[in-house]
Amino acid sequence: MKKFVLFILFVTTLTGCTIDNDNQESYSFEVQPVDSYTLPEKFILGNTYEIKLKYTRPSECHFFQGIYYDKNLNVRTIGIQTGVNTNQICTQQIPAPSEVSFNFYVTNTGSYIFKFYKGKDADGKNIFEEVEVPVTTN
Repeated sequence: MKKFVLFILFVTTLTGCTIDNDNQESYSFEVQPVDSYTLPEKFILGNTYEIKLKYTRPSECHFFQGIYYDKNLNVRTIGIQTGVNTNQICTQQIPAPSEVSFNFYVTNTGSYIFKFYKGKDADGKNIFEEVEVPVTTN
């Protein structure tokens, strides 16, 4: 009888520990277009520059996650990473534009090419605006 009571207690304990995922937050992540940016006309080798980016969140449910930044030789590809709570009911009201920035340290001579993500075309292909910034030594 003791073993039976322990077994029932054990089973009751296990069933009381089920994981309830119904109330768990669920997120997805998206890259948003850069609406506008601030770049100098030229860079000086060895200097650091603040690059400002403006973007618009698609809804109140979207939040800033970070700056998408990819570098390949002298090319820098930039977009805005956002997260969105998929369990939340969002309003259609579009929030005011937001501004973020990052510091860019110039380490190479020649020039840098910045490719700012602008969204997708009708065929679903990524669109980028390219800007070339020359580097001088003084």
